[in-house]
Amino acid sequence: MSYSIAIDGPAGAGKSTIAKEISNRMGCHYVDTGAMYRAMALFIVKSGVSMHDSKAISEKCQEADITVTYEEEGQIVWLNGENVNGQIRTQQVGEMASVTSVNPDVRKKLVELQQKLASTTDIIMDGRDIGTCVLPNATVKIYLTASVEVRAKRRYDELIAKGENADLGKVAEEIRIRDERDMNRDISPLKQADDAVLVDTSDMNVEEVINTIMDIAKKNGCF
Repeated sequence: MSYSIAIDGPAGAGKSTIAKEISNRMGCHYVDTGAMYRAMALFIVKSGVSMHDSKAISEKCQEADITVTYEEEGQIVWLNGENVNGQIRTQQVGEMASVTSVNPDVRKKLVELQQKLASTTDIIMDGRDIGTCVLPNATVKIYLTASVEVRAKRRYDELIAKGENADLGKVAEEIRIRDERDMNRDISPLKQADDAVLVDTSDMNVEEVINTIMDIAKKNGCF
């Protein structure tokens, strides 16, 4: 029997960082859902479908088979049997992904593909609606959050470290707006699943968060 760990939470909570590290320590697969959405966008671009033709996007997305594997060189995203790692990070694909990711039929198709992955492999997946929509029967569900102020400071520090100019107040406001949008969107809004464990990382470092979630996973028989 395979197990699955779903981590949901607002922007800036550190979901991907935590999920990737747990996958390394537990030996399970980290499913990069963002990369899967980009692979779908690449497929639509290659198919010559306009980003303004939602009906054609809805029809064409049914022909895409997307999965993620992990080899010695790292994560590989496969689109209809082709390694597309080197093709999904372009600006054109990013622009298409911003459109296709809100298409209900694209989301439904990718959820099916993600559920297929989870049915055969031990996985950890993070996002906004993993525990509520994508993996409603996940072995473990975590709702990872932190105060707006803490998440803003983390993001601010990242930007400064990259040599970019940043205003802490502006970063905090952007996060508040993002939270409002994610929690009130029509399709799969961000919310804590009824059976998810709340982990507030406001006063925790990365190692403490990882250990907390791994303890929860262990208690639920994941390893």
